Amino acid sequence: MSVSCTIDNRRSVKADAVVIFIYQDENLFKSQRKDLIDSIPHLQPLLDSGDFSGKKFSTSVGYVGSAATSPRFILVGLGNQSTVTPEIIRRASASATKSAAALRCKHVAFEVPAIPGIDTNTTSQATVEGAMLSQYGFVKYKSNSDEIKTFVTEFTFYSERARANAVNKGATNAQAIVSGVIVARDLANAPNNEIYPQTLAKRASDLGKKNGFSTTVFDKKKIEELGMGGLLGVNKGSVNPPVFIVMQYNGGSKSKKPIVLVGKGITFDTGGISIKPAANMSDMKGDMHGAASVIGTMVAAAKLGLKKNLIGLIPSTENMPSGSAMVPGDILKFMNGKTAEIDNTDAEGRLVLADALCYAARYNPEVVIDLATLTGACVVALGNVTTGMFGTDETTKGRLKAAADRTNEYVCEMPIYEEYEEMISSDYADIKNSGGRNAGSITAALFLKHFVSYPWVHLDIAGTAMLSKPGFYQPKGNTGVGVRLLIDSLRHW
Repeated sequence: MSVSCTIDNRRSVKADAVVIFIYQDENLFKSQRKDLIDSIPHLQPLLDSGDFSGKKFSTSVGYVGSAATSPRFILVGLGNQSTVTPEIIRRASASATKSAAALRCKHVAFEVPAIPGIDTNTTSQATVEGAMLSQYGFVKYKSNSDEIKTFVTEFTFYSERARANAVNKGATNAQAIVSGVIVARDLANAPNNEIYPQTLAKRASDLGKKNGFSTTVFDKKKIEELGMGGLLGVNKGSVNPPVFIVMQYNGGSKSKKPIVLVGKGITFDTGGISIKPAANMSDMKGDMHGAASVIGTMVAAAKLGLKKNLIGLIPSTENMPSGSAMVPGDILKFMNGKTAEIDNTDAEGRLVLADALCYAARYNPEVVIDLATLTGACVVALGNVTTGMFGTDETTKGRLKAAADRTNEYVCEMPIYEEYEEMISSDYADIKNSGGRNAGSITAALFLKHFVSYPWVHLDIAGTAMLSKPGFYQPKGNTGVGVRLLIDSLRHW
């Protein structure tokens, strides 16, 4: 996708379609209607028909012939002006772009609106994010060219001269963020015969070289030397060895403590010996979405040139059943010397994260944030709308809540009271890796808490990482959740 920003107007901008945002308020609608008819008279029949009222996210197409350099105009509703938010702009932008794509438009121009109470930089960023993210599709394995041709591939965002710099800045920021989200979506949607531990490591390394962060990959021998018993235990059933990926971006001063991001990197999860049902098991290619989101965040942060020091840690393996796989009753020893009894081999994500959280301590971090498709219990509690948030650091939780409000990547704080600890007590080891179905996301977070010695937040993205049907600008399948949330929080840190 290509993006350009220009000083232009609706009569002269060249594109397959021009998008105009319209308010629903009666007086504002009348004013905008008059301006549109004055500039593009051929739109009068559409506006007089009453078919379009400015209702939120509604669209209508007007064909104008030679009245402008674009053959069609797409009107999209914002609802009442007083209720417009950046998220409404994103969704309206996505709706208009999808309408253009349905008409086989390849080049779409947007008149970036001036919204009272929202600065132009923010409006521009939201417009670009909604437009570009709505046009994502994991189509690399599609041989039907008609399906591939249905996306808008060129965008122009125009305004008057006075707002041009702000429009350009917002669009530039959006492109960097969208790049990170698309990286995460592509990695999480890729099948296991494309993305397994070694290829995930190579992809992270290649992205680092391209975007400006370093990548170090630990092989199985180094993992054994480090004593990462959790990662090694989960890997026992797989023919592919594990990797531990360390990414480093130095955007801040040397004296500034790093922020460490940890992503669960289970490239395919069968459940191991506690095997999952066959139905929908193919979705488990996305069980490394936490890792994908961390890699995407590193890409976006580097493209934005954030003045932060970031470390990305990814423990990666497959979780496979075989004669050599770990079994219920096994006891694993982690980097920090703690032991865990395996109650359920399908509770494997917390085992690999435990070692990564131990490793994170060597950076003396300002805070550690981990992301993981960790528990089905979180999906039961919060569905596919909200990420579960647990942790010990109130400041970081507050920052993430504020970022969630701005990005609409919602988070909901969940408890980790000590009374739940008895559910993961073990007769034979320090803890066990599953506390059963009740409070499953809480006991998983409490398991992780045993391996942290610094400010820490855990994000359970099991519900938000994958959608069964598309949203406004989220695709069916893996969503890239977490990238926009983390980048927004880092930009406001």
